[in-house]
Formats: sequence, structure tokens, C-alpha cells
Amino acid sequence: MHIPKRYRRNRWNQGIRSLVKETELRAGDLIYPMFVVEGTGVKREISTMPGNYHLSIDQLVKDAESLLELGVPAVNLFGYCENKDDGATESYSDKSLIARAIKALKQALPELYVQTDIALDPYTNHGHDGLVVGDEIVNDASVEVLAKMAVCHARAGVDMVTPSDMMDGRVGAIRQALDDADYSYVAIMSYAAKYASCFYGPFRGALDSAPKSGDKKTYQMDPANRREAIKEIALDIEEGADVVMVKPAMAYLDVIADARSNFKVPIAAYHVSGEYGMILAAAEKGWVDKERAMIESTTAIKRAGADMILTYFAPELARYLKG
Repeated sequence: MHIPKRYRRNRWNQGIRSLVKETELRAGDLIYPMFVVEGTGVKREISTMPGNYHLSIDQLVKDAESLLELGVPAVNLFGYCENKDDGATESYSDKSLIARAIKALKQALPELYVQTDIALDPYTNHGHDGLVVGDEIVNDASVEVLAKMAVCHARAGVDMVTPSDMMDGRVGAIRQALDDADYSYVAIMSYAAKYASCFYGPFRGALDSAPKSGDKKTYQMDPANRREAIKEIALDIEEGADVVMVKPAMAYLDVIADARSNFKVPIAAYHVSGEYGMILAAAEKGWVDKERAMIESTTAIKRAGADMILTYFAPELARYLKG
């Protein structure tokens, strides 16, 4: 049979498959979200996120050191706040858990790139990402608190702040506040296209940050919308974002690809807790091979256009990539 184009020739053995591979996943592409709690010697598995842990600061430093040895260059910190109130005042305290965790990490591991979540939901007694006045999640007053939180983390030594709240104007306000406080070198990775997704459930269990009433649809994006993401991303870049993020990742590969096609800045994507949990649950049932599903899903995120991936698989994936 005469077939002039036989594409199987480029798949015939591992040597040629390696040579023609279009997407290469590296440990250096990964960011590991980590959950900090008060105490000493605490390493407690999170019931809603098996394989991930609530860590006291001393254990956080140990686990972060292991990550660096695996080639994972960055962590993104989330703190379990025990002093919640309606003004999220703990979020910008220099004595807060996250501020202390930043200092400990940068002192012990100066080469580790430390990011912190900038959002109010772990710190408010109502669980929303902004302040609530009456029945409204107010925008501008929330942005003022977010900016104070970012400056607090900068004082502690953070490398990058990552506002995840989706309030209007928060990137510009944070950039201005950081610059005014002489922290112009602190970068911003904005959750520029963050959707009101059902896939955040396990994460909210880890931080006790689910809203006590209502939902987040007045500030997080409608999952049905694609073009709106381009507007949100463009605005955050204009306001000073150094990196922009799409969240979630797996259900929004089209949005990641759109971002890559339309913008020249680095693109991040968050492989969120529900996406992580689905793989674990299916693997436990024997329906998928966990390792292959982990690799295939994160490769797909990078193939779509993400330069960096926040994933709960980061330690396991890095061990696999290291061989």
C-alpha cells in the first residue's frame, strides 16, 4: 500500500517520540499551595484533600526544603485563621500566621520563591472575599483592606502577592500601595479569570472559608463566559499584574489557550482541589491510573499555554519527573 504520509513513523519508538515531543513538563513549572496552621510539630493530613497537610511553621519549613530539593521553586501560602471577624483585621496584622510563616521561610530558605494568597475569605466570619455591608459584598472598602494585606506580606519578605478576590480595581490599588511603601520589587500574580466554580469545595474545607450565606457569583466569573476572561485579564495587566492566572485549570483549558494567544505576559493556571480530588477518587476506584492521570492532566494545562501551574500534585509530580 502506498501511503506517502505515515505519521506513525514519528511515534515508532521512545527515541523519536522524545525528539518530536512538543510540550515538556518540568518541576520548575510547578508551584505548591501549602496550608499553615498555628502550633509546633503539626503535620495533619487535610481530610478533604488527601496527600496535603495542615502544617505548623516549623513543619512548613521542612516540607518546603524538600520541595526545593525536588526542583519545585515556589510555594503559595494559605493560612488557617483562628481570629475571624467582619473586618478581616487579622489579614493585615504583622503578627499574623502568614506574616510569621513568610519570615521563617525566607530566613531558612532564601532561594525559595514565596507567594501568598491575598483574599479576605479565610479571615472574615462570613466567608466572603470582600467585606459585607448589609447584604452587599462591597468592592472599594474591600480593596483597601486587600492593599493593606499585600503591604503587610511585603514587610514580612514575600516575593509575590497573589490577589484571588476578583474585586474590581484591586490589582491597581495593590500595585500603588506596594510602590508607595517602597516594595516596588514585590510582584503581583493576579487571579485574573477566576470562575465561580464547584471545584473549590475541598479547598474551602481545608481553610473553613466557605461563605456562611449566599455565594460568590457577584465577583467570581460565570463559568459560561469566555470572552469576558479576556477583558478581565487585559485590565489586570493594565493595572500592573506581572503574571495572570486562570482558575480552575482543567475545565477552562480554552480560556488558558485564549490568554496565551492574546497576551505576552506569563500565564499561570490553578489545578484546583476538586480537579485533584476527582483523580484521587477515580484512582481509588481503580477507574484510572493515578500517576498517568496526574501527568496527563498537568501536561494538558501546560500544552494549553500555562507557563506555571499551581497543583496539589507538585511534590509527587516532581518526584516522578526527577526519575
